[in-house]
Amino acid sequence: MKAWYLIPLAIFIAMLVFLGVGLKLDPHEVPSPLIDKPAPAFHLQTLELPSRIWSSSEMRGQVWLLNVWASWCSGCREEHPVLVEFAKTRAVPIYGLDYKDQPEDARRMLDGMGNPYVANLSDLDGRTGIEFGVYGVPETFVIDKAGIIRYKQIGPITPKVLHDTILPLVKKLNAA
Repeated sequence: MKAWYLIPLAIFIAMLVFLGVGLKLDPHEVPSPLIDKPAPAFHLQTLELPSRIWSSSEMRGQVWLLNVWASWCSGCREEHPVLVEFAKTRAVPIYGLDYKDQPEDARRMLDGMGNPYVANLSDLDGRTGIEFGVYGVPETFVIDKAGIIRYKQIGPITPKVLHDTILPLVKKLNAA
């Protein structure tokens, strides 16, 4: 007697196992292949002064955050007050990457909501965002003194993420 009728049962059980594993995953924890790899190099115009070109090499030697945002992004507007308050602590410099946005709209948002950034870099065509592996905005990267990406936050930064994850990592990286 052949057990060919057990094949569909085995396939069904395997599908249940995959479904069970998938349901336990956190959709906010999308692994980034760039963690522990050098941050992509860039040379971008600043939002504040388009004639000024800012280079990623200017951040070498310091731990810094790169916050990818846009004025049209509701999640960015949600996290913005958190970033404005955090910037006041001067715990770590925050650089903004204005992603696929109109500079006038971005400047208007910053004028109205505050500017937590040391500098805002204009990524009009989104190429720099793509090099960083941006899935959507907002996303924030913690980059160490050697220019290595150590953490990626997908979605808005909340006070809890800031104090439980980002700030302890920044302190650890600054002590190294």
